[in-house]
Amino acid sequence: MPNQSSPLDQVFQALADPTRRAVVERLTCGPATTTELAQPFSMALPSFAQHMGMLERCGLVRSHKTGRIRTYHLVPRRLKAAEQWMSRQRALWEQRLDQLDAFLLSQKENPS
Repeated sequence: MPNQSSPLDQVFQALADPTRRAVVERLTCGPATTTELAQPFSMALPSFAQHMGMLERCGLVRSHKTGRIRTYHLVPRRLKAAEQWMSRQRALWEQRLDQLDAFLLSQKENPS
């Protein structure tokens, strides 16, 4: 069955893992090679490469290879889509809480 999840689902799935979040944070400082990115983690390079593959498939990072060195760059556009989704959800819940607050205040002022 082909992966039919939306790009936003893929971004959240990628960010659900602490290793991948740490890589995204590191890449906010600038491009880095696979070796540089893998250094803080105690895992085999093939396992780390799977994390990078997932980040690349969901569009959070891009890479280019020069000789034997692969360098990764952050693609902030995908993060922006996730941020916009979360902002819409926050606004919705703030509106609902404001309505609940107004209702409870009206009940307190006019008890039946």
